[in-house]
Amino acid sequence: MNLKTSIHLSTVEEFQTIFGDQLQVGTALAKYTSSRVGGQAELFLTVQSSEELVTAVELAYKRNVPYFVLGGGSNIMVADQGVRGLIIMNRAKTVSYRHIGASVICTAESGMNLSSLTRQCIAKGLGGLEWGISVPGTVGGAVVGNSGAHGGDMASNVRAVTIWEPGRGTRIYRHDQLQYGYRNSVLKQEHGRNVARRVVLSAELELKPEKVAVLQARADGFIAHRKQTQPGGATVGSMFKNPENYYAGYLIEAAGLKGYRVGGAAISEKHANFFVNDDNATAEDVRSLIAEAWHAVREQFNVELELEVELVGEWKFEE
Repeated sequence: MNLKTSIHLSTVEEFQTIFGDQLQVGTALAKYTSSRVGGQAELFLTVQSSEELVTAVELAYKRNVPYFVLGGGSNIMVADQGVRGLIIMNRAKTVSYRHIGASVICTAESGMNLSSLTRQCIAKGLGGLEWGISVPGTVGGAVVGNSGAHGGDMASNVRAVTIWEPGRGTRIYRHDQLQYGYRNSVLKQEHGRNVARRVVLSAELELKPEKVAVLQARADGFIAHRKQTQPGGATVGSMFKNPENYYAGYLIEAAGLKGYRVGGAAISEKHANFFVNDDNATAEDVRSLIAEAWHAVREQFNVELELEVELVGEWKFEE
């Protein structure tokens, strides 16, 4: 193992003693993100359970190592300069079900792929999560960002969430404590702040029994609509939140930026709120598109767009 990192050698060795080959140094992150851009992680650790996830974040917190939990790699963009500290690839995927009255509670660990979970629930005749059939990312990311599509979102399914808190350990958050809003939660509000973040371990989702054929037909309709309206390939997902009374994609298109290109990245011709890496783009190419779209929309429509994606790592912003 190449131990070239700014993290104290004894700390790296401590992680290595606990996790062995699950720990890597200097791992390229582009292949782990849906946009396929970004630099290296100082330390990259893959965990397979919520117990391993807790062990990792507790050690990082105790040793003052910055940490970031990575799921499906959507809705984030990693800087070309990479990320200091520890990136934790969350592969905790255990799922269980229990009946409560007329409902079924699905408890899923935070590394479970949301689309895969949706398909599993449909096959079991459990309705309510069909909106997630083609939404990228994991349960944990969806809980934090209140992911949604086709009129549904996580807030409509979440009953409770088990969360690790820095310095306090594990606790359960009820639905009301998550303070859900449009693509927002009390957990999402930590983004962009220099704080040790809370980490989602698992979520309880409330579902209702329904005929498999009905659920599958609904999901198939959502898949078809998504394919018709959104680009494929390497993207981070929706770049900006929809402002009140507007659609971000419409504003960017109306500003004349459909197809606008910087380097290897372009604003999609199919949907202007999707920025596509179609020619070996850098993260800086995509960031330049973000800046262009934000300024154009503000100048032409006096609307300030808010990013839905999170910028992760060592970015160099102009003053």
